[in-house]
Amino acid sequence: MRRQRPSRNGLAGSLALVALGLVAGSARADWPQYGGPDRNFKVGSAGLADSWSAAAPRPLWRRPLGEGYSGVAVANRRLFTLYRDGGDEVAAALDPGNGQTLWEQRWPEPDARLNRQYGPGPHSTPLVVAGRVFAVGALGRLAALDAASGRTLWTRELVDDLGGTLMDRGYAPSPIAWRDTVIVPVGGAGHAVVAFRQSDGGLVWSSQDFGNAPSSPLLIDVGGATQLVVFMAAEIAGLDPESGALLWRHEHRTRWDLNISMPVWNAEDGILFYSSAYDAGSGALRLTREGDATRAEPLWFTNQLRIQFTNAMRIGDVVFGSSGDFGPVPMTGVDATTGKILWRDRSFGRSSILHADGKLILLDEDGKLGLARLEESGLDVLGEYQVCDRRTWTPPTLHGRILYVRDREELVALELPGGR
Repeated sequence: MRRQRPSRNGLAGSLALVALGLVAGSARADWPQYGGPDRNFKVGSAGLADSWSAAAPRPLWRRPLGEGYSGVAVANRRLFTLYRDGGDEVAAALDPGNGQTLWEQRWPEPDARLNRQYGPGPHSTPLVVAGRVFAVGALGRLAALDAASGRTLWTRELVDDLGGTLMDRGYAPSPIAWRDTVIVPVGGAGHAVVAFRQSDGGLVWSSQDFGNAPSSPLLIDVGGATQLVVFMAAEIAGLDPESGALLWRHEHRTRWDLNISMPVWNAEDGILFYSSAYDAGSGALRLTREGDATRAEPLWFTNQLRIQFTNAMRIGDVVFGSSGDFGPVPMTGVDATTGKILWRDRSFGRSSILHADGKLILLDEDGKLGLARLEESGLDVLGEYQVCDRRTWTPPTLHGRILYVRDREELVALELPGGR
């Protein structure tokens, strides 16, 4: 690992050019769902400082927040998240300027069926679209709320009414929007994945027999056709988001059926990367369309990269993430086309990763925030800042230069240093 300023040629220069091509949207794009505007943890924030040597991130406000791992969505000048308060789960809208509550909607969640060893949840991140907030609690209650007032528009019980899979620690996938529907993994025979009308919660389709898993669904474009990728209990699969019809399936089993990290798609070479811990590993599929059929060709598999629940990131031909489950978790980079291990870097613990303005923002589980660039040998660390001292498993949210960081008790707003 090198700590000096990165070179302006070689890999660093080419990665910067790639990054400019990959990041979409304005410099202050909203973050309306899990993974950001394009669900890939990349955002078009510009003007970030190239290091934190002259100025560190500046706390703007800090407020108590009940337990949970739900991320923060940003839309229409509001923040949206979920948390637990005593025996209630709470969906809330917050003022981004000071963190004060604008509205909250509560529902009881006292259920003793859940394993609360690692916290009570909720785990899912809200989706904000067309003036509505779609939020899923730990017991699988899907609620559509008015984004302006918090008024409940409709609810569906994914587990108790639809017969979905009740996961050990509670429901975790984050919903995704497709046209006028909201799509959620549910699990179970005939309704592994379900699409509801956004307007009234009416059932549009239910499909497949997979068991549920904590991973969130992803929409990708394969040869001009949109596909829904779901990482379920024993497989990764592609569905038609219009009907739920199965397009392809690839078996991938883990101990305890825990596929958690969301897959990573690259449209340029058609490679879909996926990774799990728990005696599993990482693999890549090349997806190609032949007429109306999709071929999912396995390219490689390795057990030397095992991402437990944080996200993976792909920049150029390098895909990387924190590798490991119960022991050390070095950031590990592999060649996305071959699976060859390129480097291991121990600068940070188990980390969530964002990409903005050609740089990486990392938040490790011990509350250490980092700024870095990707180099051939790993991470070139450009700054570190201890933002909190408690367990930090929720991916941060970046809106312009404001970063929202959540631990198990508080939500913090930080202004990242600017440059240029």
